[in-house]
Amino acid sequence: MLNLNRKLLALLLVCALLTAVGVNAFAAGTAARSETTPAASAPETAAADEAETGNGSACKDETVYVLTAADGTVSRVIVSDWLKNTSGAAVLNDRSELTDIENVKGDETFTQTGADTVWQANGSDIYYRGTADKALPIRMELTCTLDGAPIAPEDLAGKSGRVSLRYTYYNDLTVPAEVDGKQTEVHVPFAVVTGLLLDTDRFTNVAVTNGKLINDGTRTAVVGLVLPGLAEDLALPESDLTLPDYVEITADVTDFALGMTLTAATNEPFTNLDADKLTDLDGLSDALGQMQEAMTALCDGSDQLLDGLETLLEKSGELQDGVKELADGAKSLKSGAGDLADGAKQVSGGASTLSAGLNTLSANSSQLRGGAKQVFDTLLSTAAEQIKASGLSVPTLTVSNYASVLNKLIASLDKNAVYQQALKTVTDAVEAQRGAVRQAVTEAVRAEVLPKVEAAVRDQVQTQVEAAVRDQVAAQVIPAATNGQMTKEQYDQALAAGLIDEATQEAIEAAIDAQMATDAVQAQVAAAVEAQMQSEAVQSKLASALEAQMAEPTVQAIIDQNTEEQVQKLIAEHMASDEVQAKLAAASDGAKQLISLKASLDSYNAFYLGLNSYTAGVDRAAAGAATLKAGAATLSGGASQLKAGSKELYSGAKTLRDAVPALTDGVEQLRDGAKALSEGLHQFDEEAVEQLAEALDGDLNGLLARARAIVGAAKAYASYSGLADGMSGAVRFVYRTEEIGNE
Repeated sequence: MLNLNRKLLALLLVCALLTAVGVNAFAAGTAARSETTPAASAPETAAADEAETGNGSACKDETVYVLTAADGTVSRVIVSDWLKNTSGAAVLNDRSELTDIENVKGDETFTQTGADTVWQANGSDIYYRGTADKALPIRMELTCTLDGAPIAPEDLAGKSGRVSLRYTYYNDLTVPAEVDGKQTEVHVPFAVVTGLLLDTDRFTNVAVTNGKLINDGTRTAVVGLVLPGLAEDLALPESDLTLPDYVEITADVTDFALGMTLTAATNEPFTNLDADKLTDLDGLSDALGQMQEAMTALCDGSDQLLDGLETLLEKSGELQDGVKELADGAKSLKSGAGDLADGAKQVSGGASTLSAGLNTLSANSSQLRGGAKQVFDTLLSTAAEQIKASGLSVPTLTVSNYASVLNKLIASLDKNAVYQQALKTVTDAVEAQRGAVRQAVTEAVRAEVLPKVEAAVRDQVQTQVEAAVRDQVAAQVIPAATNGQMTKEQYDQALAAGLIDEATQEAIEAAIDAQMATDAVQAQVAAAVEAQMQSEAVQSKLASALEAQMAEPTVQAIIDQNTEEQVQKLIAEHMASDEVQAKLAAASDGAKQLISLKASLDSYNAFYLGLNSYTAGVDRAAAGAATLKAGAATLSGGASQLKAGSKELYSGAKTLRDAVPALTDGVEQLRDGAKALSEGLHQFDEEAVEQLAEALDGDLNGLLARARAIVGAAKAYASYSGLADGMSGAVRFVYRTEEIGNE
């Protein structure tokens, strides 16, 4: 009998491993859901897939959310159902014992007579939820002790001492079954995984029975796996096999507080088993062989991790040498920076002396230029009087304009240049008005730009107002859409944390959009927009935006182009006038005398320009010396800062050098931890997996018959709320307990 029981142990451990992987993944997905989470996010199960591909009929995928007090007392049961319309039927017949049924993803309607429900599916899947008060297959109970004395869970808040938390699970669901030709009852099998997080600031010296602990330094995660009722159905002596129905946690606690716990219960690992194959050990042996290979690979990986950390520890010595070299280099930099600071100080002193000498020389430049200009002005005045005496009109001659004035006057005395002279006169007159022309063009362009800028500002105001009104609408819609469970702020926080599923988001957004589209809200938005547009802030923003738009290169280019076109138009109109046409007929002689006069003035101008170039060079040299003086002072200051900074760098490098041994110690501790992990994996391989493989010998006989009955019971239980005829299903349960104390 011992060998038979060991073989059944092997079977159940394989099931448990599969269950732990599947249910843990499921629990992680459902842990983030709120009470309003629809079943639309429930994963497709193998049983549902088989139903879809088997006969093409509808399938119900069901998730039951059980909200309990801290001690496990049920306070509310919420059921989310997904009717998979695999054949695209217009009508789906369902059976549901739920109340307060609500379509959570669509507008399909239903009629209900008793438990018989008919959905107008129109070819779509149906996602709905409701509440239930019927008995649950799995019952959970939390019992606690403080320093060995019983205590109610809620009374633990704020207490300190040695605490024991025992989560016991009862399987209350049995069905008739036939085992070896005899009628009996077996439990519908469930694999139950429970998980909770313990704050390491409160919980120390944590131990768990029928579970595992994972610690990340700030929290200890506890995961337990139980199979309630299975040991009773298998009728195994406890000396051969213990199938747990509880998870117990003990710890030293300071100021007790505990967050919610999550528990997932599912019969799916058992429904996926083929009862027909539970007649021999061939399939089980193959699966166990794969598990042995995977365990070998895991052990090899831990050995490689240990080897890598050994290498890292060896390289830590090289890092220590490199940091020492960095410290030595920083010391050299500190010494060099001191030499640079001394040299920069000497350069600054020399630059000051050079600047003083050039400033003295530059002080005489103005007097030289003034005397030369006075002589030039006298010559120009005399030349102007001579020209006027000859009957010609000439403006006041200056150093800067005499050459162009005389050149134009000479050219104007040539009969072929009279037209050019007239054109120049008209052009100058029009160009004098270019500023006024440009102003008029600018105002015309501004009149065209203003409506566009106003439209853009109005769009921004519209967007801001709509966003503010939408927040107000959302603050009203969200509590109503969540049955008062959430305010807008709570909803936003849950959404940011990824706790709101896509269907709920879409439903709430649709409700907000509908409210925003009403005439009353639109009128409110329009009134707010007009009020904002007339406000001083928006008018100021509008004025700034208009000026910014007018300053854009493209707008300025348009203004330049239009101004030039207007100037050319005025020139053409003036040239066609009678006055200009009369002047074009006049011409005179005397060009030779003007040419001779200009040559004399050009000769003196060459001397004058040379003098100015000399004095300007002296002034530039003086200015450059001043700049050099300032730059040398800046260099001296920067060198002093570099000297101070290099001292800080050396100090930091020295600190880093002194800290490297601590880093090496940390790597060594990490290496020791990896070594412990490797040894633990090898121990698990030797004491668990290998012993499990050794247990596969002999014959299972009656144990396999009971196992087939258990699998049959699992396959028969496919829904909590009910199934219509011809409909397949899959169901799982998620329990969430209340917190104890304040986290």
